[in-house]
Amino acid sequence: MMDNTDGNPVLKITGLDKFRGKTQVLHGVDLSVKPGERLALLGHNGAGKSTLIKAVLGLIQTEGGTISICGANPGSESARTDTAFLPEAVSFHPALTGHEQLAMFARLSGEKPDIKSLLQRVGLADAMHRRIGAYSKGMRQRLGLAQVLLGRPKLALLDEPTSGLDPISRQDLYAIIDELAGNGTAVLIASHALTEVEARTDRIAILRHGVKVADDTLADLSKKAGLPVKLRIRAAESHADQIAQQTGGRRINGASVEILCAPQDKMAELRRIAALGDVVVDIDMVPPRLEDLYRHYSNEELN
Repeated sequence: MMDNTDGNPVLKITGLDKFRGKTQVLHGVDLSVKPGERLALLGHNGAGKSTLIKAVLGLIQTEGGTISICGANPGSESARTDTAFLPEAVSFHPALTGHEQLAMFARLSGEKPDIKSLLQRVGLADAMHRRIGAYSKGMRQRLGLAQVLLGRPKLALLDEPTSGLDPISRQDLYAIIDELAGNGTAVLIASHALTEVEARTDRIAILRHGVKVADDTLADLSKKAGLPVKLRIRAAESHADQIAQQTGGRRINGASVEILCAPQDKMAELRRIAALGDVVVDIDMVPPRLEDLYRHYSNEELN
């Protein structure tokens, strides 16, 4: 993917506050996404992800802070032109075919795309002339992604984009997201699929009860959290107990031992394990995963 992340932010959110009645659901949220950047927005249900997206789309008013899309206000004609949105549950007219629905969107947007090629790109070549009412949820999701691609957006907001997709379709979707980012689109992905976004995004932001508690690259979040690294040692036959005793680790099955150590201590631990000699068959090093970091940041006490 080409590096387009040095420009000014496409999306810039500063000090965003939102109340629902007397309850504050967003607390001074700052967030930005640059051209070509893929940002994952994570948080439990009720954390404020959908509220933030609605505010960016100009669908709700906020009580404090600012939002700008390429310098324009949410809901303005310029912002609408520059923004594409894929909701978790897409809804299209069931009587139209996929081709007819996309052609209608193209006319509304003033675009003149190759609709057949777009539908082929999202895996709907064989279903483009079938009525949408006969589409599965995954097929409707792919049609929604074709709509995102339609306008060559500067900002793409994707809310649970893999909802209803099988594993192969999920891979195809992230390939398209990479393509969007490679062409300079700023991509914000709200998702619960931690394993997927771990490898396919540039930055992670986490909301907890409307407060942004983390916002950085996966590597830097891991460094800040200081979570332990797991070293899994596969022992030669009948030597697992010996290795556990010598290392202070714990047996996790009949032939393996697991050690937890601080990131800065891993090389020393590896040398110590290597010195045990032939009783060690193999070593796997498992750094903290996004799931571990998400649990750490989303559960930490707020100041």
